[in-house]
Amino acid sequence: MNLTIPQVNGLQGILQIPGDKSISHRALLIGAIADGVSEIHSCSNAADPVSTLTCIKQLGTQIEERDNYFLIHGNGRRGLQEPLTPLDAGNSGTTMRLLSGILAGQNFHSVVLGDSSLCQRPMKRIIDPLRHMGAHIHGTERNTAPLFIEPVERLHSIQYTLPVPSAQVKSALLFAGLFADGVTTIHESSKTRDHTERMLGLQSTIQNGSNVVEVNSAMTIEGKKFYVPGDMSAAAFFLSAGMIVPESHITIQNVGLNPTRRRILDIFRSMGGDIQIENEQFMEGEPIGDLVVRYSDLKSNLDLRGSDVVDLIDEIPILSVTALFAEGTLSIHDARELRAKETDRIAAMVHNLRLLGCEVEEYEDGFSFEGKKKYSGAFIPSYSDHRIAMSFAIAGLRIPNITIENTECADISFPGFWQKLLSLAST
Repeated sequence: MNLTIPQVNGLQGILQIPGDKSISHRALLIGAIADGVSEIHSCSNAADPVSTLTCIKQLGTQIEERDNYFLIHGNGRRGLQEPLTPLDAGNSGTTMRLLSGILAGQNFHSVVLGDSSLCQRPMKRIIDPLRHMGAHIHGTERNTAPLFIEPVERLHSIQYTLPVPSAQVKSALLFAGLFADGVTTIHESSKTRDHTERMLGLQSTIQNGSNVVEVNSAMTIEGKKFYVPGDMSAAAFFLSAGMIVPESHITIQNVGLNPTRRRILDIFRSMGGDIQIENEQFMEGEPIGDLVVRYSDLKSNLDLRGSDVVDLIDEIPILSVTALFAEGTLSIHDARELRAKETDRIAAMVHNLRLLGCEVEEYEDGFSFEGKKKYSGAFIPSYSDHRIAMSFAIAGLRIPNITIENTECADISFPGFWQKLLSLAST
């Protein structure tokens, strides 16, 4: 379905956003291999975590759906069952990569596949280190999915330095380390999101400028309660909308404020965003709070590289749209990873920004432009990428005659996005 975004005279209201996708994936996977029963409250119902849920069911995990929470009857690390059919990760790279880390240590055959988009995404980054651990795993000749995983009795522990910072790769290896002999150690030059470490109770240290995480296969994993906070990546769309639409005042409740996930919040506030944090607290090791955003006079002059880009990789599309309405420039480098997302997000962002009349310079690893006040509406292709579709929908609140193509793709991460957005609008 295509949707023309209506013009609004302000955004007002209080809203809840979906549970954090990253935490939801990990809670489901940990629950499946834990000893005993786990409860997962406010688990995301987006398409990606649902793919993980479906996969662990195929592996023999018994799941009871209650009112706003799941009961996961853990199989223990050695209790998963050989799936009768291939495991379908859908569009979810997180499902495919993290699940492969668990499957690499099993004594049965498995196949993990995905949709046409996911089957184009690089898997060599997990295939190589998992093979180094003794896993029998291979993909296509291009090292893409489907992934074929053969049985092993036990993996070998390794010390591994991530060539490119990636929370998905780190987490896949930490999960594989649970099935290895001894201690597996992961080094990363820039600290990536640390939900896996927090949820498994792992410690990280800084050694010679690198973040180092260790997992010992002798550790126990007991069933527990997981409370999934609101997804900061989802909140970012409404933070942007509140800042750029005059007469706006929005409260977003119970948002996860993990230090490895809140860089977009810090960047928005550095641009002059009027965003306040209220009701801060800790829940199961994760900081959460309410975010209150009002219309703001924004300035950018941002030159983002290195660790900043690692911390913002999912939010670059909505940051770019926000910068359209800020005085100054936005420059992004070291973001080559964006070319291997659901679509080539660098090419998609550059093309769509130019459709609006923005003069953009494209680089192999990013792009740059200067914000201005007047843009023209356009038919915006989403490339079936949820973050592209939702980001340019926010632009449509300020720019007349923006139509977003294939709005259904937002369900991958944010079911109900369009209804929540329009419910805040005062037309």
